[in-house]
Amino acid sequence: MGAAGQQRLPRCPLLPVLLLTSLSSMTICLVPGLLYQEYRDKSTLREIETRRLQDAEVQAHTDESPTSEETPTEEEEEEEEEGEAANSSTKKALPQICLLNNANSRFNLWQDLPEIRSSGVLDILQPDEIRLQEAMFELVTSEASYYKSLSLLVSHFMDNERLKKILHPSESHILFSNVLDVMAVSERFLLELEHRMEENIVISDVCDIVYQHAANHFSVYITYVSNQTYQERAYKQLLQEKAAFREVISQLELDPKCKGLPFSSFLILPFQRITRLKLLVQNILKRVEESSERECTALDAHKELEMVVKACNEGVRKMSRTEQMISIQKKMEFKIKSVPIISHSRWLLKQGELQQMSGPKTSRTLRTKKLFREIYLFLFNDLLVICRQIPGDKYQVFDSAPRGLLRVEELEDQGQTLANVFILRLLENADDREATYMLKASSQSEMKRWMTSLAPNRRTKFVSFTSRLLDCPQVQCVHPYVAQQPDELSLELADILNILEKTEDGWIFGERLHDQERGWFPSAMAEEILNPKIRSQNLKECFRVHKMDDTQRSQNKDRRKLGSRNRQ
Repeated sequence: MGAAGQQRLPRCPLLPVLLLTSLSSMTICLVPGLLYQEYRDKSTLREIETRRLQDAEVQAHTDESPTSEETPTEEEEEEEEEGEAANSSTKKALPQICLLNNANSRFNLWQDLPEIRSSGVLDILQPDEIRLQEAMFELVTSEASYYKSLSLLVSHFMDNERLKKILHPSESHILFSNVLDVMAVSERFLLELEHRMEENIVISDVCDIVYQHAANHFSVYITYVSNQTYQERAYKQLLQEKAAFREVISQLELDPKCKGLPFSSFLILPFQRITRLKLLVQNILKRVEESSERECTALDAHKELEMVVKACNEGVRKMSRTEQMISIQKKMEFKIKSVPIISHSRWLLKQGELQQMSGPKTSRTLRTKKLFREIYLFLFNDLLVICRQIPGDKYQVFDSAPRGLLRVEELEDQGQTLANVFILRLLENADDREATYMLKASSQSEMKRWMTSLAPNRRTKFVSFTSRLLDCPQVQCVHPYVAQQPDELSLELADILNILEKTEDGWIFGERLHDQERGWFPSAMAEEILNPKIRSQNLKECFRVHKMDDTQRSQNKDRRKLGSRNRQ
């Protein structure tokens, strides 16, 4: 290996000469035994369990007496465990690197590779550098697992002769989109990552490779993901309307190659991968030395991936929102002056039925038989439309107001009749006057959700993520959740969220740390992170990922270009 390869080695003066040798003579087998869906689940479950242990350990140390100073630190314990594991594994070293062959083993650890065990590098590297190596190694091995699952989608499903005969070319195009382009990009990406691993036992960096591919090739993900709305609809229609399609898909899913996974789990692979890749780069960024070249490349890679993910999300939203707005407008009949509903800059935030209190709030009113009557609200990002539901699945609009002119107020507890009642004020309604509605929700959480959507808490609405107080209540997701309403937040395993609002009947309004997306989700889907030190550490890591101004980013790009020229 030449001087260019040596420049990428982490600064570690004690590295023995043997580490400067190439691994090109070894057989590197990055064809994992796990499909990406399995790999991802195992990885995130391990991440959850690691956080639980850290939270419990730190909490235990906090509760102990001052004599606990003599107790070994978490890093010392990890180092000792790593050393013992290295000694026990060296004698059993295998002659080649083969990853993920045993689904029940520690399937993706860099330090478990026989070459790493036998090299002695684990006795030299600091624990922080070992953790960084693990983070970079996971990015490589997970890409290999992802490529395997993509290949199965193409070879087992897309290229199946029986399926080809059943599907019209247009149906096949909608169903599989540009998956061949996605797979080709993944293959090139994986080959470069593998080549980097072959250069040296200690991985120098991977984020420079991620940056180049994200900037130049990952636009294929935007095309694929943007087609998701049509893909899902086409798949449902084919299942309902073509019995032959349904039969063939069922048979293909039963093949042992699929390991019990449904066809739909293969179709969503590209969207899952691009979002996960951003998190893997974040994981690397948290572990690199501050103000180092590796931090610069990690920040650049993360920014590029963030733009790709954002474009993917916007593509999906644009398709689904347009169809949704057209459907809503068709159902509306205006009793007042008509309001144009469809707009490129408008989307639905929440819709649903509430009970409107009729008449003034007096004891006489409370004794009347019809205290409440049903109304239906459509809340868009810039407009509120108030309707009554009429026969034929139609809605008669009788009032509206710009969202910016809405104010809400919760009533003090006044007994069961007025439980979950709140006041909605329209500072300027459809008749250009102020209007007040007393509305009753079906539950406390539903009331909170409507109040938050109608007029977000002014205390948190405009507060930037990076300026928030360090000790905010946090949870981590332990069960995945798919949003059922526009104001809800879909959760992935191991997501960390700040709690902004909580209801007594089991709902949380939270902000996910890695992308600052907000929404409601059931509290049963997550568990609270109890220790303030862990919460603070989670926030600090996210500040490091996101707190970066344009000037610094420009400087980093200049450094990256200069480094790239030097390596060439």
